[in-house]
Amino acid sequence: MSSAGLPSRGWAGPRAGTFAPRRRSGLARAFAKGGVARSWDWPLIFVTCGLTVLGTVLVWAATEPSLRQQGLDPHTYLKKAALWAFLGLILMFVTASLDYRRIRRWTPVLYGLSLVLLLAVLAVGQSVNGAKAWIALPGGFQVEPSEFAKLGLILSAAWLLSRRKLPSGRPTIRDVLLTFLAAAPLIALVEKEPALGVTFVLVFTLAGMIVVSGIRIYWVLGGLAGVSGTIYVIAKVHLLKGYQLTRLTAFLHPAQNLAGAGYNGIQAKIAVGSGGLFGEGLFHGTFTGGNFVPSVQTDFIFTVAGEELGFVGCAVIVALLGFIVFRAVRAAQLADDMYGLLVASGVAVWFAFQSFVNIGMTIGIMPITGLPLPFVSYGGSAIFADMIAIGLLQSVRRHHALFT
Repeated sequence: MSSAGLPSRGWAGPRAGTFAPRRRSGLARAFAKGGVARSWDWPLIFVTCGLTVLGTVLVWAATEPSLRQQGLDPHTYLKKAALWAFLGLILMFVTASLDYRRIRRWTPVLYGLSLVLLLAVLAVGQSVNGAKAWIALPGGFQVEPSEFAKLGLILSAAWLLSRRKLPSGRPTIRDVLLTFLAAAPLIALVEKEPALGVTFVLVFTLAGMIVVSGIRIYWVLGGLAGVSGTIYVIAKVHLLKGYQLTRLTAFLHPAQNLAGAGYNGIQAKIAVGSGGLFGEGLFHGTFTGGNFVPSVQTDFIFTVAGEELGFVGCAVIVALLGFIVFRAVRAAQLADDMYGLLVASGVAVWFAFQSFVNIGMTIGIMPITGLPLPFVSYGGSAIFADMIAIGLLQSVRRHHALFT
């Protein structure tokens, strides 16, 4: 050893004025610039999870009183809703981990699968409340193919509208016509069930995607004229079933049909209005807990929020849904190609229109069409389709050139 007491070999000591670099944790590296976690839209994930948790609690609050009165397990719907939400999150992360350009190559297969499921439900499906929309599975589970038809339509329309473009960047008229032809079987089979609400969602989503694709405005106006003419013909030749027509018109004059379709709308408005500013508290809803509002855990889940959480709770739900739509639009802006832009735009139109119709029918400004509230209403197929749609948004954003 040297006279200084330090070893003469094998240790050089730190250089003057330098410090050993500090190793960052794996989490810090993931969220650092260029890290894998930076490519995820975490605000969208957190808001989606928060809204789903809130929906699960509302489903529990809507069903617990009646189940307890019947001597059944009061947590039945809570357990199922929590399971659906957990499986939905898995589907979301699996979809998000895939490159949306690879999903594009699978689009014809996914479109064909949507058609097969819709044909299967018409052949062997169960009829509930006049609609043959569910396929029974072992263990008491059910699948609603019309929910997945929304995904099939968005993916197929985006694929067709982005295949070939004019020098101006717009799709050709031939591609638009092919898109209509591809969407027609999906829309017709869903209407055949009949699921009128989902039919409207498919039509409006398709129209929104065509507008976003950049087609000239006069073609858009021509398409609107054609849709208006089709609606007129359907009403004129009585293609709609009687109860469907009653539902569409009852919201205008609900007091004229208090024993039928008008009853649902009036009870829903009373329930929402009775909550006041802060609501009566969870599990304390008189109308929703007393079975005065039908389908309270599915179509009319917003009435539970209105009565038990009040205006503040309703405003929070609307804000969370609006944030999800906003992030979908943002994903469309970040997309590297037309396919990604159209997929994200289709999801945005879907969520925005369906949320507006569901909330609108509970407060009397829209007809009752049997649409669930995204991420909030009870239903396995609905939450699975919603979560896969969020996964598609994540995939479009994650594979933006900024993160690759």
